[in-house]
Amino acid sequence: MNQKLRNLVQQLGEAIHESVSESEHIAGVVKDIRKQGFDVLLMLEATIGLNELEQQPTTGLELPGNDSPAGGDTFTAQDLNFLKSLRIAIEEPEDHR
Repeated sequence: MNQKLRNLVQQLGEAIHESVSESEHIAGVVKDIRKQGFDVLLMLEATIGLNELEQQPTTGLELPGNDSPAGGDTFTAQDLNFLKSLRIAIEEPEDHR
């Protein structure tokens, strides 16, 4: 990973931390928990995954029942990898086999 990308990932981590730290909603819930007689230790883990964008066209797998004119009717290779990581298998339409 090049230094510029490392810096950007670090900035993302800092932005996430800052968002949580400054959240009035989170602070309010923590305060309510403390009122109930409990101390709160909040530890969050963020996994930042990076996949280099492919310059290839989409795979052409159509979403079933999606007639969206906005062009959201195909899965990219990145979409398929994400679904696979969730153990979700997508069958290709019969005309693409």
